Amino acid sequence: MTIPLTFDSLARAYDDGVPPSQIIAQVYDRIRDVADPGIFITLRAEAEVQAEVAALGPRDASRPLWGIPFAVKDNIDVAGLPTTAACPAWEYRPSADAFVVARLREAGAIVIGKTNLDQFATGLVGVRTPYGAPKNAVDPEIVPGGSSGGSGVAVAQGIVSFALGTDTAGSGRVPAALNNIVGLKPTLGSWSASGSVPACRSVETISVFALTIADAHAAFRVGAVFDPADSYARRIDAPALPAAPTGLRIGVPDDAILQTFGDTAQAASFHGGLHLLEAQGHRIVPLDFTPFHDVADMLYNGAWVAERHSVIADLLARAPEEILPVTRQIIAKAETLSATDAFRGFYRLKDLTRRVEEVMADLDLLCVPTIPTFYSVADLERDPVGPNSNLGTYTNFVNLLDMCALALPIPARSDGRPGSVTLLAGAGQDARLAAMGQALEQAGARTLGATGWPRG
Repeated sequence: MTIPLTFDSLARAYDDGVPPSQIIAQVYDRIRDVADPGIFITLRAEAEVQAEVAALGPRDASRPLWGIPFAVKDNIDVAGLPTTAACPAWEYRPSADAFVVARLREAGAIVIGKTNLDQFATGLVGVRTPYGAPKNAVDPEIVPGGSSGGSGVAVAQGIVSFALGTDTAGSGRVPAALNNIVGLKPTLGSWSASGSVPACRSVETISVFALTIADAHAAFRVGAVFDPADSYARRIDAPALPAAPTGLRIGVPDDAILQTFGDTAQAASFHGGLHLLEAQGHRIVPLDFTPFHDVADMLYNGAWVAERHSVIADLLARAPEEILPVTRQIIAKAETLSATDAFRGFYRLKDLTRRVEEVMADLDLLCVPTIPTFYSVADLERDPVGPNSNLGTYTNFVNLLDMCALALPIPARSDGRPGSVTLLAGAGQDARLAAMGQALEQAGARTLGATGWPRG
């Protein structure tokens, strides 16, 4: 019997005497059934994982993730496993877990392997990898989403209960939308970046994919431990889920923006999500999203692309052929920027942030489509840049504005493709977003990811 890998289902199974070894056997059976070699860059041997599970010791409340399998994006360290950032020439083998990975393993979670990604976490499509792209779990003709594509697909396929991604421009949210799962992008600094390969260190975070909001938030709470060794870390509260707030004013993109960047089915799906919010007693406030898009434009056309360049500058100078052409094309833009350009960018961001603050002054949070539309693998073969840029329409501005985000499924679009919206709020409001989102994720007759498991 297959046991759904949600945290509640696993807890019930363990309460009934199911040994964690049975769950790990199920995980590896599922990997073989899915038969997608693009999901993992490094997969731990089943016998090695079973040995770790056998040494877990008794289950107790001090380890809330006991026996829960998870996967880690391959720009985050797991002791003894190679970290590649999807570039073979970059590979190294760390002796210690990343700070967040260590906290999750201390809580009893079990690492299954390291997942595929857009090289150096540069992309939102999931196909910019020399290791062979993972297949979208819902429809293999659609891109899996990036840069955390392997992590999103591993969760959506029911291989693991949750997976770690990273998020600078939307890499922890876009794969969630494309694979019918939850993507939690924490407040910057609430999760330590120690032991990860940075893309844009100042505006990125490790993120969580899960089948449900409750699971994503539970993992977030375990990982949200202040790390004094990370100079970007902040002390952010990670409380249990509160009651869902009511009567909020929620800003949304106006119809002109939806039509400009998206498609008709996506606009209709988003309006369906807004009707659910209105039914919960919230007020919807359409906005001109121009200042948000102006901020988003800065991420790849300003100083922050130089942060990406700083990470791989030595490799780019020594062996540029080791970096994929499209990755090289994007990051090499930094070579045209000066320190003067960087400071001009910082000043412009401050000015735009003030404009956004004025827009947000009478609002409690934002709700946006997670993605504006869907793209196929064939679309990316024809144009590797344009679709990627468009997928970031509602994601690229978020970290620059120091917002937390929660991408969550809503009922499917009229064409059967997954529906998804993202809730956005200021730093530190992660729990509030999760409480808000739980009411939305209960709508409709949706199953979890591509598993067919009921929502519960």
